Amino acid sequence: MLFRKLRQRKINKILENIDKKDLVKRYFLLALGCLIVAFSFNVFFDQYGIVCFGVSGLSIIFKRLGVPTYVFILVANIILLIVSYFALGKKKTKNALVGSIIFPIFVYLTSFLVPLIKFDNVELLVIAIFGGVLSGLGYGIIFKTNFNTGGTDVITEIVSKYTKVSLGKATWISDGIVVLLAKLVFPWETILYGFLVLYIISFMTDKVVLGISQSKAFYIVTEKEEEVKAFLLSIINGGVTLINAKGGYSNSKQTLLLGVVPTRKYFVVKEGLKEIDDKIFFLVCDAYEVSNRRQ
Repeated sequence: MLFRKLRQRKINKILENIDKKDLVKRYFLLALGCLIVAFSFNVFFDQYGIVCFGVSGLSIIFKRLGVPTYVFILVANIILLIVSYFALGKKKTKNALVGSIIFPIFVYLTSFLVPLIKFDNVELLVIAIFGGVLSGLGYGIIFKTNFNTGGTDVITEIVSKYTKVSLGKATWISDGIVVLLAKLVFPWETILYGFLVLYIISFMTDKVVLGISQSKAFYIVTEKEEEVKAFLLSIINGGVTLINAKGGYSNSKQTLLLGVVPTRKYFVVKEGLKEIDDKIFFLVCDAYEVSNRRQ
């Protein structure tokens, strides 16, 4: 028990060191990503009633009931931050705090562009595609900083934590429900466009910024096997496989660790491994299909 507590304390220290890395650059990228997403939200989605993701999508529905989008997003984010503090802990809540506040501010600041940028003669399909591509780029930049914009990202984390489903599946569940709720206000045609945009955002986030798959496979060789294994198990809802190997040059016996992590966790895992062992060797590949079997 004591050993486990000491190991967890060391893992927490590693995560703290990761959070302190390149803070100025990461906050700048977070602000840039929020600005891109807010611009896309106002110009492409809110203006044309395309409900596609998270709290932002719900704000479009409630706008038809007289509630300004930025007000709804800010209030909902604050409520979800409180929920996150009790359900996910202080650290994950801290990572969502800044994005939860600046995103609705950017939604308000970019709202003046709506009457200036009109696509009256453009098909709604084209608008949905361009909005999805731009939002996917913005979200990819945000996720790369290891921050998020709060909102349904909090719900996604909670669903993933307590149901043991992947972050990708949890995202589709939460955002899919939001899109279906739009049927209360909008016709089926708009709902279908919402699902199309969801797919495009997911694709662009992975493809352009984080990679081309929802998961990454880490192949790791290290002298600090137990510490690395404990760290990986603390990050992912799955297992770590140990493979007997032999060094091609040294001919010495080694243990190869294989762990599959969600793409969103790539930055944390990569930096964490370097914190544990500065001489570590690891190879990262895209994982296209992952079973739920624990090792």
